[in-house]
This record gives sequence, structure tokens and C-alpha cells, in this order.
Amino acid sequence: MQSSPDMPGRKERRKLTEQVDVQSLLRLSRAKEQAWIDVIRKMDEVYADLIRYEVELEEKNAALEDAQRLITGVLASMSDVLIVCDVQGRIQRVNKALEDLTGHMEAALIGRPVEELVPADCRSQMEALKSGLSAETPLWDREVCLEGCDGQPMPLAMNCTARCDSGGRMVGMVFIGRPVGELRRAYEALNKAHNELRLAQQQLVQSEKMASLGRLVAGVAHELNNPISVVYGNMHALSRYSERIRRYLDAVHGNVGVAERERLREELRIDRLLEDLDSLIQGTMEGAERVSHVVQDLKRFSASRRGAPEVFGVAENIRNAVQWACKGMRRPVDIMLDLEDDLQAMGHPGQLHQVVVNVVQNALDAVQEAPEPRVEISVRRVDGMVEMVFRDNGPGIAEEDLLRVFDPFFSTKPVGKGTGLGLSISYGIIKDLGGSFEAGNDPRGGARFVIRLPAVENA
Repeated sequence: MQSSPDMPGRKERRKLTEQVDVQSLLRLSRAKEQAWIDVIRKMDEVYADLIRYEVELEEKNAALEDAQRLITGVLASMSDVLIVCDVQGRIQRVNKALEDLTGHMEAALIGRPVEELVPADCRSQMEALKSGLSAETPLWDREVCLEGCDGQPMPLAMNCTARCDSGGRMVGMVFIGRPVGELRRAYEALNKAHNELRLAQQQLVQSEKMASLGRLVAGVAHELNNPISVVYGNMHALSRYSERIRRYLDAVHGNVGVAERERLREELRIDRLLEDLDSLIQGTMEGAERVSHVVQDLKRFSASRRGAPEVFGVAENIRNAVQWACKGMRRPVDIMLDLEDDLQAMGHPGQLHQVVVNVVQNALDAVQEAPEPRVEISVRRVDGMVEMVFRDNGPGIAEEDLLRVFDPFFSTKPVGKGTGLGLSISYGIIKDLGGSFEAGNDPRGGARFVIRLPAVENA
């Protein structure tokens, strides 16, 4: 049977099949080549990741070694005893201070109960320390005895803190102790320093008292000198007068003649003596009264914190204090007083006297270099308070010193001119009286101090 001329022959079919097989092989080869390329690329990525992980691991190992060296160095340099235990109390780590104290090396102590470090008769102390510990509450300064390298108990002030994991669960304990002997020596050193500081403070306070006493004595001497001089002079005159009166009375009682009596009266100037006698007696009485007033002022000043509080006149108190403060002035100063006489306060008048003397004395010192030295003092009632304002025309208070004016021992005066306690003591006095004490600079220039005390209605 002959084939149709339209159908391909065998050779053509074979050729067509071979072409199809070649194309399939080419496609398969390309697929395998792409697969190998992908495998090699993935291997390169994995290798790069391995290299990166290795570098990071080396860096972390180096950091871990540094941290380990740091921790080891810190533990070795600690003077306090350190014991790290697990939750059952088995030792996991100690420091060199504990090795030196007990004579046992760390390797020999790891895994042993911490109670073995404590003498048998003192183990109740460690048990009490462990039993009272919780994850939230550490224990501070419990005395625990550890057995020293010489077999003798060594008392330590021991602190115990819980060691927790990341979840806050207690996984161990950390004991830190310091020999009680060191604490005692530190306490003794602290106590000695405190006593020395207190002694120095007492000496400074005494120095301030002596400085105030010196100003007070100078004022007292000046204040007493005038009346005493008057009394002294009058008594000398009265002594001479008494001799002349005695001679005249002897002549009168001796029945001398009238002419002789008149001559003696003229010679002894009896008429002038009698005219002068009243003024001498009056002057002597005034001098004695002035001395009495000075003594009373001294009593009030010295009894500034004794006795029950009383109602006193503020204006009179300020006038007396200003008189005391002005006695030792090196240079005359214009003192301007603007006082309401009917204002009264409750307290110890001597305390306010002391404060005013101190404030005025500071003002007088501040204006000594001013061309026209002046101190102004005013007293007013403001919102139920007695307001006392002290102003001077000196250089004022430096801005950096405004917050330290009332600090103890702060002073802008040269060394030896003040202790820096005057305003501090005055501030405390005013606070005790229920008032306020402020310091600042006046807009017109100079320093300005304001004292406020609760006002008392007139009795």
C-alpha cells in the first residue's frame, strides 16, 4: 500500500523528533545550570551569615571576658566580705576579703553550706538572717560572726539581699559584711569630728557673744559715765557745802554776836549755797535715776529668753536699742526715726532689743564710707502686723549674697570683724516670736531689712 503524498515520511518524522529532543535537553541543561547558580548563591549567603555570626560571637566573648575581668577585679578590690549563695544557702562565689578573713580559698568553699563559715555556737545568727530574707525586703546591719583564720569568731555587720532572675523569682542570696571593729573606728572618728565641730561652733558663738558684749560694754560705759560723773561732781560739791553749813551752825549754836554771825554768813556764802543746794540734789537724783534706767535696760537685755512673754511697746524698745547701737560709732550717722508709739507686740522685749541692736549695728558699719551716712527706721501697722523697716544708704547686699544673709557663719566683713552669727541668731529670734525677717536691697539704694511681728491691741 502506497502512502499518501500529503503525509510526512519516516525520515522527516525522525528528524522532527530529534529536534524536539535537542530543545528539551537544552531546556533541562539551562534549568540545571540555574539550579546550581541558586545553590552557589545560597551557599555564599549562608557562609556570609556564618562569618558575621562568628564575628559577633567573638565580640561578645571579648565583652564577656572584659566583664568577667572587671567583676573579678571589683571583687578582689572590695574590702567588705562578699558571699554569693543559691536559694538553699550553698556557696557559689566569694571574694578575696572573705578568703583572707577565713583562710579558705574560693574553690574549696564552692558548693558548701554558708553556715560552715559560722562558728557552731553562732549559727543561729545566720539562720535568722536567711529566714528573714524575702525577694522584696533586704536585711540591713545584722551582726553575724564568721570563723576567722585563727579560729576566733570575727563579728561582722552583715547585709543580706535576695538575688532574683529575670522573672523576679528568688534564686539566691548575696551577703555583704564589714568587720564591726572598722565600723566602731569609723563611728569614733565621726564622733570625734562631730565633737570638734560642735566645739568650734561653740567657740564661734562665744566669739559672737564676746563681740556683742564688747559693743554692749562700750555703750554701757559711755551711758553710765555721764550720770555717774554728774553724781560724783555733785557729791563733791555737797561735801564742801556740808562743811561750810556745819561751821555756820556751830557759830549759831555758840551764841556768837549778830555782827560775827553775819560776817561768817557772808564769808561762807550761805545764801548762795542754799540757792545751789536744790539744783545739786535734783541733778544727783536725775543721775541716779539715769543709772537705774541703764541697769534696768541691762536686765531686760540679759533676760532676753527668761520669764514669761509679755506685752511691750515696740517704739520704746527700738529707741533704746538704737541708743545702745549708736554709742560706739566711729563717725556720726544721721538716724531718722519714724515710729508709731502705740504699737505693741507680745514676747520678750530683750529679744527684740538684741535683734534691733544687731541690725542697726550692721547698718552703721555699712554706711561708714558713705558721703552722707544715713539710717532710716520706720514702724507701721500693716495687716495686723507690726512692720519694722530698716534702711541705710550703704553699698547694699550683693546679688549672690542675698540668699545667704541669714546662713550661720556667713559674713562679708573682714576677718576678725564679725563671726556671721548675728543675723542668723536674729532670724531665729524673730521666728520664735511668730514673725518674719526679710533682707533685700532698697530701690533707692542701700540695704533694706524688714521685720514683722504679730501686733497686740493696746491694753
